[in-house]
Amino acid sequence: MRLALRRLLPLFCAASLAFAPVAQAQAPGGQGGRPPTAVTVVTLQAQDVTLTSTLPGRVVASGVAEVRPQVAGIITERLFKEGAVVELGEPLYRIDAASYEAQVAAAEAAVTQAEAALKAAEKEARRLQELLQRNVTSEQNVDDAVAARDSAAAALKVAEAQLLAAQIDNERTTIKAPLSGTVGRSLTSAGALVTAGQSDPLAVIRTLDPVYVDVTMSAAEIVRWRRGHLATDLERVDPTVTLRLPDGGGYDMTGTLTAAEPHVDEQTGVVVLRMEFPNPDTLLLPGMYVQVDLPTGMVENAFLVPQEAVSRDRRGRPTVMVVTAENKVEARVLDVERDRGNVWIVTGGVADGDRVVVAGFQKIAAGATVTPEERQDPQPQN
Repeated sequence: MRLALRRLLPLFCAASLAFAPVAQAQAPGGQGGRPPTAVTVVTLQAQDVTLTSTLPGRVVASGVAEVRPQVAGIITERLFKEGAVVELGEPLYRIDAASYEAQVAAAEAAVTQAEAALKAAEKEARRLQELLQRNVTSEQNVDDAVAARDSAAAALKVAEAQLLAAQIDNERTTIKAPLSGTVGRSLTSAGALVTAGQSDPLAVIRTLDPVYVDVTMSAAEIVRWRRGHLATDLERVDPTVTLRLPDGGGYDMTGTLTAAEPHVDEQTGVVVLRMEFPNPDTLLLPGMYVQVDLPTGMVENAFLVPQEAVSRDRRGRPTVMVVTAENKVEARVLDVERDRGNVWIVTGGVADGDRVVVAGFQKIAAGATVTPEERQDPQPQN
């Protein structure tokens, strides 16, 4: 046994001498030679930020007209294509006009009869006036003739008015569009009996360009808005409003605030605001649920800090990691005003030109040296 150990001892010594230089060569790289941690940063720039409130709303047609008949009769023809755009005065339906044409003919005959009676009364009045000048007749007869002439003139006017009414009723047998816009589906068909002033419309026409969007705002919000909360000058705030569609996407065109209901709903405590939006492609339809971003104020010299850069300390305060000019990391406590899309609106805790860490801060701590790399950020999402 001792002989075997004596034979193996020189082999162990040779092996240790062979590996010693390698270990010594690896030591410098394993201690103190680690490069600084790479982090991704975003450089902040101070700017004036417009504050907005997101409000729920519904799209409302800027004009609505229910097509109803003004005379009674049987529908004989529909003259429009459902869903088409119609112009003011364009024919939509026809009602059987035979009885109304007969009324027009009777009224025309009555006018002719009244005209003949007036002519005869005028001749009689002139004849009696001539006889009176020759003392052949009495003044009473002349007065009666003048009265008959005036009565015949009044009867002619009544007949003409009746003719005009008959002509109007006859024209109304062609039901025309009372409004320019998009007509919906027809709610009646040929052969249906309709009456003047019926409650059920024949069709509905809506003006879809422009459209209104009615939104609701709480009374507290509208008070802050009118006082210019957080804004030094409300006139500097952009008055245009933007729209978000039901699918979550934005609307390409901006709108304007046109009216505010001067009344707070007693049950809900909200005020209705009305915005107007152009709608040339009829993408917005009445009744559609949308969200409106309404400018409510302005914050001067604020910073848009990406939300992924902000964390909370043990006291719950929002903090960020800032890379100094010496590439050292230091923690900063933020004064956050509110959020906007994927960024925080910050009013304190950082300065213009500060580089905040947005990626890689899980491997660093305050005081560490890092290698910053600027991120090419897209525009902040609103």
